[in-house]
Amino acid sequence: MAECTTLESLLEMGFDRNRAEKAVAHTGNQGIERAMDWLMEHENDPDIDEPYVPPVGNTQGSAEPSSESPELAVGETDPTTEPDDSKQPMTDEEKKEQVKRLEELMRVKQEERRERERKDEIEREKQRRRQGQELLQVKQKMQDDEMKKLADQRQREKMEDRLAKQRVREKIARDREERAQKFGGGSSSSPTSPPSEPTPPSPSSQGPPPAKKDYDECRIQVRLLDGSALSAVFKAQEPLAAVRVFVQMNGADGEDFNLMTPYPRRVYSELDMEKPLRELGVYSKQNDLTN
Repeated sequence: MAECTTLESLLEMGFDRNRAEKAVAHTGNQGIERAMDWLMEHENDPDIDEPYVPPVGNTQGSAEPSSESPELAVGETDPTTEPDDSKQPMTDEEKKEQVKRLEELMRVKQEERRERERKDEIEREKQRRRQGQELLQVKQKMQDDEMKKLADQRQREKMEDRLAKQRVREKIARDREERAQKFGGGSSSSPTSPPSEPTPPSPSSQGPPPAKKDYDECRIQVRLLDGSALSAVFKAQEPLAAVRVFVQMNGADGEDFNLMTPYPRRVYSELDMEKPLRELGVYSKQNDLTN
């Protein structure tokens, strides 16, 4: 069977002459497979359809020209390599068989190329997913660290609140112990004497009215919203906040409340909490506070 050149085979398969000539020239006329590979790799090049201009002084698919051998054009064969009778024109049947074989070869090449592209796309997708998972892990770690910081801060605030309440309870306990010792010692040391008959004062011995007694302590009764009452003794120099803490510890049940006196009616504000009971006027006698 007669053979056709690489250029003729490409033309038989339907390739453009300009592209076929470029493929043959860039592959050094090393066979149809190399030329087809080049065409498939460069089919999207922007200059693929520009006219091909062969280099000056070079022959495509041949060695350097010599003075003894004439230059050959693309697709031509050297008549000196083989006798003229060895080259016979291909019959239609041979051309069809050659085209069929080359088309099958091209189909296989295209299949291989599509498989490579598919594998590259799968690898890129895997890489993209790995990067996305790493980014999610970094974000999750940042969120976990932030939640841990918030939890630690809340724990510290709860601990400080417990310590503050403990200090208040200890102070109230100490005050109660001091009052118990004071009142207990005074009652045991003073003997009881029988009551004497009061003598009416004579008009001549009546002097100016006695001065108002200054109390160091007072008993304060707090009436709760449910009608029950709490009672305790406080020093005159203690702030009103001590009464508020006493109510919180013994009957407020965590609810917010305000302290007030019914007669005369007065609602105590946050500024009043730091003032001593003496200054607020609730130290001189038993007082009734409502919450």
